[in-house]
Amino acid sequence: MGMSVGGANRGIFVEMNVVPLIDVLLVLLVIFMIIPHKQKGLMAELPQPAGAEIPVDPQPAAIVVQVLADGSLRINQEAVEWDRLSGRLQQIFGSRANHTAFVRGDGGLEFQVIARVIDVMRAAGVSSVGLMTPELEKLAETD
Repeated sequence: MGMSVGGANRGIFVEMNVVPLIDVLLVLLVIFMIIPHKQKGLMAELPQPAGAEIPVDPQPAAIVVQVLADGSLRINQEAVEWDRLSGRLQQIFGSRANHTAFVRGDGGLEFQVIARVIDVMRAAGVSSVGLMTPELEKLAETD
């Protein structure tokens, strides 16, 4: 900053010296232009053309564990014992990307039976458990 006394008005005249600021700006500009930018993007896997192989047994879209009034279990209409429920669910969801399943219980069941099934499902790796209701089933049938 420069300052001079006197002049035509006989007062203090102050002016800002911007040359050092421009020098610093140019040095920073040169530094950032010279430094190579090492940017690396994410690895992308390109989709491969579909082959001639077709899956023999396509997986059903939804997995439904049904608890009948007599206490027996079914997974998509396949009978399963209580002690084999966890292993069967792990087998089903081991090869699936979607870990969502539904529980359908008969009307006369106590909720503790349904809660037990939900606990087994969560322990077997099912991340999202939904409850099937009669209204939801009607909507699914109309679609």
